[in-house]
Amino acid sequence: MAVSTDVRATEPDVGADVGSDVGFEEFARAAQQRLYRTAYLLCGDPETARDLTQTTLAKLYQRWRRAGAADHPYAYAKTVLTRTFLSERRRRLRDLLALTRTGGTDPAPAADHTDLRVTLLAALAELPPRARAMVVLRYWEDQSVASVATLLRCSEATVKSQCSRSLARLRVRLADAGLSLTES
Repeated sequence: MAVSTDVRATEPDVGADVGSDVGFEEFARAAQQRLYRTAYLLCGDPETARDLTQTTLAKLYQRWRRAGAADHPYAYAKTVLTRTFLSERRRRLRDLLALTRTGGTDPAPAADHTDLRVTLLAALAELPPRARAMVVLRYWEDQSVASVATLLRCSEATVKSQCSRSLARLRVRLADAGLSLTES
Protein backbone atom coordinates (compact mmCIF):
# COMPACT_ATOMS: atom_id res chain seq x y z
CA MET A 1 0.00 0.00 0.00
CA ALA A 2 2.92 2.37 0.65
CA VAL A 3 4.26 4.18 -2.37
CA SER A 4 7.87 5.17 -1.97
CA THR A 5 8.40 8.69 -3.17
CA ASP A 6 11.03 11.22 -2.32
CA VAL A 7 9.33 14.62 -2.45
CA ARG A 8 12.52 16.37 -3.51
CA ALA A 9 13.14 13.93 -6.37
CA THR A 10 9.61 14.19 -7.78
CA GLU A 11 8.82 17.78 -6.89
CA PRO A 12 7.75 19.86 -9.88
CA ASP A 13 10.39 22.29 -11.08
CA VAL A 14 9.31 25.85 -10.33
CA GLY A 15 11.78 27.47 -12.69
CA ALA A 16 13.58 30.77 -12.41
CA ASP A 17 10.45 32.89 -11.85
CA VAL A 18 9.96 31.79 -8.23
CA GLY A 19 7.82 34.68 -7.01
CA SER A 20 6.09 35.55 -10.28
CA ASP A 21 2.75 34.62 -11.81
CA VAL A 22 4.63 32.67 -14.50
CA GLY A 23 6.40 30.66 -11.79
CA PHE A 24 3.07 29.88 -10.17
CA GLU A 25 1.51 28.83 -13.46
CA GLU A 26 4.40 26.46 -14.16
CA PHE A 27 4.18 25.00 -10.67
CA ALA A 28 0.38 24.65 -10.80
CA ARG A 29 0.53 22.90 -14.17
CA ALA A 30 3.21 20.49 -12.93
CA ALA A 31 1.71 19.80 -9.47
CA GLN A 32 -2.02 19.75 -10.21
CA GLN A 33 -2.30 16.00 -10.91
CA ARG A 34 -0.40 14.98 -7.78
CA LEU A 35 -2.44 17.36 -5.65
CA TYR A 36 -5.64 15.99 -7.19
CA ARG A 37 -4.63 12.38 -6.41
CA THR A 38 -4.00 13.27 -2.78
CA ALA A 39 -7.25 15.25 -2.62
CA TYR A 40 -9.16 12.31 -4.11
CA LEU A 41 -7.76 9.96 -1.48
CA LEU A 42 -8.75 12.41 1.24
CA CYS A 43 -12.24 13.17 -0.13
CA GLY A 44 -13.17 9.95 -1.90
CA ASP A 45 -15.19 11.91 -4.44
CA PRO A 46 -13.88 13.26 -7.77
CA GLU A 47 -15.91 16.49 -7.72
CA THR A 48 -14.97 17.34 -4.14
CA ALA A 49 -11.33 16.48 -4.91
CA ARG A 50 -11.36 18.88 -7.89
CA ASP A 51 -12.84 21.61 -5.69
CA LEU A 52 -10.26 20.95 -2.97
CA THR A 53 -7.43 21.04 -5.51
CA GLN A 54 -8.67 24.34 -6.96
CA THR A 55 -9.16 25.85 -3.50
CA THR A 56 -5.63 24.78 -2.60
CA LEU A 57 -4.19 26.34 -5.75
CA ALA A 58 -6.14 29.55 -5.12
CA LYS A 59 -4.80 29.78 -1.57
CA LEU A 60 -1.34 28.96 -2.82
CA TYR A 61 -1.56 31.71 -5.44
CA GLN A 62 -2.38 34.25 -2.72
CA ARG A 63 0.81 33.24 -0.85
CA TRP A 64 2.95 32.40 -3.88
CA ARG A 65 5.85 34.67 -2.96
CA ARG A 66 6.32 32.71 0.27
CA ALA A 67 5.42 29.30 -1.20
CA GLY A 68 7.53 29.74 -4.32
CA ALA A 69 10.52 30.70 -2.22
CA ALA A 70 10.12 27.64 0.03
CA ASP A 71 12.69 24.84 -0.23
CA HIS A 72 9.94 22.43 -1.33
CA PRO A 73 6.93 24.20 -2.84
CA TYR A 74 5.08 20.90 -3.37
CA ALA A 75 5.36 20.06 0.33
CA TYR A 76 4.04 23.56 1.08
CA ALA A 77 1.13 22.93 -1.31
CA LYS A 78 0.39 19.55 0.26
CA THR A 79 0.27 21.20 3.69
CA VAL A 80 -2.23 23.76 2.37
CA LEU A 81 -4.29 20.96 0.76
CA THR A 82 -4.43 18.87 3.94
CA ARG A 83 -5.26 21.77 6.22
CA THR A 84 -7.95 23.00 3.82
CA PHE A 85 -9.47 19.49 3.73
CA LEU A 86 -9.57 19.28 7.53
CA SER A 87 -11.01 22.78 7.82
CA GLU A 88 -13.77 22.05 5.31
CA ARG A 89 -14.60 18.74 7.01
CA ARG A 90 -14.97 20.49 10.36
CA ARG A 91 -17.26 23.06 8.70
CA ARG A 92 -19.36 20.32 7.07
CA LEU A 93 -19.61 18.42 10.36
CA ARG A 94 -20.80 21.58 12.08
CA ASP A 95 -23.41 22.11 9.34
CA LEU A 96 -24.51 18.45 9.53
CA LEU A 97 -24.91 18.66 13.30
CA ALA A 98 -26.97 21.83 12.91
CA LEU A 99 -29.12 20.12 10.26
CA THR A 100 -29.60 17.05 12.45
CA ARG A 101 -30.70 19.20 15.38
CA THR A 102 -33.31 20.88 13.19
CA GLY A 103 -34.76 17.57 11.99
CA GLY A 104 -32.80 16.95 8.78
CA THR A 105 -32.29 13.48 7.40
CA ASP A 106 -29.25 11.27 7.93
CA PRO A 107 -26.98 10.61 4.97
CA ALA A 108 -27.48 7.28 3.20
CA PRO A 109 -25.12 4.46 4.23
CA ALA A 110 -22.33 3.53 1.85
CA ALA A 111 -23.08 0.65 -0.49
CA ASP A 112 -21.19 -2.65 -0.21
CA HIS A 113 -18.50 -3.02 -2.87
CA THR A 114 -16.50 -6.06 -3.88
CA ASP A 115 -13.75 -4.31 -5.79
CA LEU A 116 -10.67 -3.73 -3.59
CA ARG A 117 -10.16 -0.13 -4.65
CA VAL A 118 -13.79 0.87 -4.17
CA THR A 119 -13.95 -1.01 -0.87
CA LEU A 120 -10.76 0.61 0.35
CA LEU A 121 -12.00 4.09 -0.58
CA ALA A 122 -15.29 3.38 1.19
CA ALA A 123 -13.40 2.18 4.27
CA LEU A 124 -11.22 5.30 4.17
CA ALA A 125 -14.36 7.43 3.98
CA GLU A 126 -15.55 5.90 7.27
CA LEU A 127 -12.49 7.18 9.11
CA PRO A 128 -12.68 10.57 10.82
CA PRO A 129 -11.12 13.31 8.65
CA ARG A 130 -7.97 13.78 10.73
CA ALA A 131 -7.31 10.03 10.99
CA ARG A 132 -7.95 9.68 7.27
CA ALA A 133 -5.49 12.47 6.53
CA MET A 134 -2.90 10.74 8.71
CA VAL A 135 -3.34 7.39 6.92
CA VAL A 136 -3.22 8.96 3.46
CA LEU A 137 -0.14 11.05 4.26
CA ARG A 138 1.64 8.28 6.14
CA TYR A 139 0.98 5.31 3.85
CA TRP A 140 -0.04 6.68 0.46
CA GLU A 141 2.23 9.72 0.37
CA ASP A 142 4.89 7.73 2.30
CA GLN A 143 5.58 10.55 4.74
CA SER A 144 7.50 9.96 7.97
CA VAL A 145 5.73 10.05 11.32
CA ALA A 146 7.59 13.26 12.14
CA SER A 147 6.56 15.02 8.91
CA VAL A 148 2.89 14.01 9.33
CA ALA A 149 2.98 15.25 12.94
CA THR A 150 4.45 18.57 11.82
CA LEU A 151 1.98 18.90 8.96
CA LEU A 152 -1.05 18.23 11.16
CA ARG A 153 0.34 20.09 14.19
CA CYS A 154 0.20 17.17 16.61
CA SER A 155 2.63 14.89 18.42
CA GLU A 156 4.35 11.91 16.81
CA ALA A 157 2.66 9.68 19.40
CA THR A 158 -0.73 10.90 18.18
CA VAL A 159 0.18 10.06 14.59
CA LYS A 160 1.37 6.58 15.58
CA SER A 161 -1.69 5.77 17.69
CA GLN A 162 -4.20 7.20 15.18
CA CYS A 163 -2.57 5.35 12.28
CA SER A 164 -2.52 2.12 14.27
CA ARG A 165 -6.21 2.42 15.18
CA SER A 166 -7.15 3.47 11.66
CA LEU A 167 -5.31 0.55 10.07
CA ALA A 168 -7.03 -1.81 12.50
CA ARG A 169 -10.41 -0.38 11.43
CA LEU A 170 -9.46 -0.70 7.76
CA ARG A 171 -8.40 -4.33 8.27
CA VAL A 172 -11.73 -5.14 9.93
CA ARG A 173 -13.68 -3.42 7.16
CA LEU A 174 -11.71 -5.21 4.44
CA ALA A 175 -12.04 -8.55 6.25
CA ASP A 176 -15.82 -8.00 6.38
CA ALA A 177 -15.71 -7.53 2.61
CA GLY A 178 -13.65 -10.72 2.21
CA LEU A 179 -10.43 -8.87 1.42
CA SER A 180 -7.19 -8.50 3.36
CA LEU A 181 -4.73 -5.69 4.01
CA THR A 182 -1.19 -6.99 4.34
CA GLU A 183 1.52 -5.27 6.33
CA SER A 184 4.13 -3.50 4.23
